[in-house]
Amino acid sequence: MKNKDIPTNTNFFDLVFQVVRLVPKGRVTSYGAIAKYLGTARSSRMVGWAMNKSHHHPIPIPAHRVVNRLGILSGKHHFANPTQMQQLLEQEGIKVKKDQVVHFKKLFWDPEIELKL
Repeated sequence: MKNKDIPTNTNFFDLVFQVVRLVPKGRVTSYGAIAKYLGTARSSRMVGWAMNKSHHHPIPIPAHRVVNRLGILSGKHHFANPTQMQQLLEQEGIKVKKDQVVHFKKLFWDPEIELKL
């Protein structure tokens, strides 16, 4: 983990939540990019599990901004309804077509680049 703004004395899910809160409106990141940033490159599935739990967290977590490595809304079924993830992204100006972020590479927010010290 590289960002001095994220404390090291917390559990993995909390670290994931802290990174996701830093994703700007109108941008998306991936499970794998978060895992890599946290120094656990092979734990993208754990990031997904954290996103599933994020809906019950007392502090809002913009889980809708986390998609798979191809920009697909693979976590959409974990929202209140299957279209909520897309609706939240579209409210932020992100176009989604057939459950995939349009212009994914352009909108991709890489914590390893964006959160450099």
